[in-house]
Amino acid sequence: MASRLDDLIQQRLDKLERIRSLGLDPYPRRYKRTHTTEQAIVLLKQIEDTSKTEIIEISVAGRIMAIRKMGKSSFMDIQDGSGKIQLIFSNTILSEEIVSELFRDLDIGDFIGVKGGLMRTRTGEPTIHVAEFTLLSKSLLPLPEKYHGLQDVDARHRQRYLDLISNQEVKETFRIRSRIIAGIRNYLNSHGFLEVETPVLQPSAGGALARPFVTHHHSLDCNFYLRIALELHLKRLIIGGFDKVYELGRIFRNEGLSIRHNPEFTMLESYQAYADYHDVMDMLEDMVSSVIREISGEYKFKFGDNTIDFTPPWQRLDLRQTIIEYSGIDFMQFPDVISLRNEMQKLNIEVAPVRDRGRLIDELLSTFVEPHLIQPTILYDYPLDMSPLAKKKPGYDNIVERFEAYVCGMELANAFSELNDPIDQRQRFVNQQRSRGRYEEQEVIDEDFLTAMAYGMPPTGGLGVGIDRLVMLLTNQQSIREVILFPQLREKE
Repeated sequence: MASRLDDLIQQRLDKLERIRSLGLDPYPRRYKRTHTTEQAIVLLKQIEDTSKTEIIEISVAGRIMAIRKMGKSSFMDIQDGSGKIQLIFSNTILSEEIVSELFRDLDIGDFIGVKGGLMRTRTGEPTIHVAEFTLLSKSLLPLPEKYHGLQDVDARHRQRYLDLISNQEVKETFRIRSRIIAGIRNYLNSHGFLEVETPVLQPSAGGALARPFVTHHHSLDCNFYLRIALELHLKRLIIGGFDKVYELGRIFRNEGLSIRHNPEFTMLESYQAYADYHDVMDMLEDMVSSVIREISGEYKFKFGDNTIDFTPPWQRLDLRQTIIEYSGIDFMQFPDVISLRNEMQKLNIEVAPVRDRGRLIDELLSTFVEPHLIQPTILYDYPLDMSPLAKKKPGYDNIVERFEAYVCGMELANAFSELNDPIDQRQRFVNQQRSRGRYEEQEVIDEDFLTAMAYGMPPTGGLGVGIDRLVMLLTNQQSIREVILFPQLREKE
């Protein structure tokens, strides 16, 4: 037995055949429009403000979102990328036969182009009085119901095109995302940074602690990895003589899915020669707060139940002291894995036995500290165990010049005074591999990177910012899937 959907599809196929039988092309190559719907509404307001009485004829095009018949006149709402506008079809301009045939063969979801005069109805609705119309694309599948839209979250993410058609606030989220990225680019470009592109396919996965995606290059007959970070190639460019570089790019980590993690996500990484992590702190505050103010007009905005204030300077806290404050554990008093694990178990924290000391400290941070970091906060001075690519803090053997920025309990940014001693760097890689053993998220020893460092790398401040999480904050979205157009999802059976 055919379903209701099957019946609706067949009706539309019958209409498509009828349109073709009239010698009409239901999918023409182009249509010349003079205005978007938004421009048409602005033009009407300008005409009204100047008290002009002549009818201005324009052409617009868009998707039919509503059809209404009222006596001898019929109405449609069409939607393009800028908004909606109402159309009126009346027997005063078009014959009753034409209007009747039009509404017989058109459906919600079809694209049409229309030409006609701008007017405003008695209810104040901006409207185009249609004199000519052209079918631009026949829709064969019905859209979600008008008044309910597309509500199923899984369907919204799998069929983002329907989500964008049905839910205008979703479009606004991705417009804001585009403005955020443009704002970051403008800021960095205006401060002397050069935007570059580095390889996505890499012979070794380095620059972060993460499980990579692996693929095989048939011509070279060897495995490659999708990059897990942008860092090591950007540092090669600093070594090569560029003083300030950045990349806004996709990185890939073959790890779990959550409301804050997607295997494919967008990062900003920037590197500045002759700078340290204090310089990068100042730049991060200025860049993010400037972009926020440019987009929203102020430094404050709502995220969930909280009002977040990005007015610089942000709160800056020493990591060790902050962990002591919230957990009672001073990690400096427990110099090895076993002693720190035993102390954590006294607080009923379940710790996997394969984890190294850096992982244990990170567990303390995420469990006891992160939930309290609601307003923009910079945590600085991290243990060496967590940061194999950062320079040691002067006077300390086990603390490095690293900071992370947090907002609403989420890590937003990570930065170092970059290690530029190739001998120290090699030894740290070796020590970390020994401590992690076969642990799959180990730092890879990139011999070519170490060779590059041996030619000399200037003092450098590096920064990484999670773009998706920044967009989440500025659009008040609790899930990362709401700010990625096509998030990864488990395949349906």
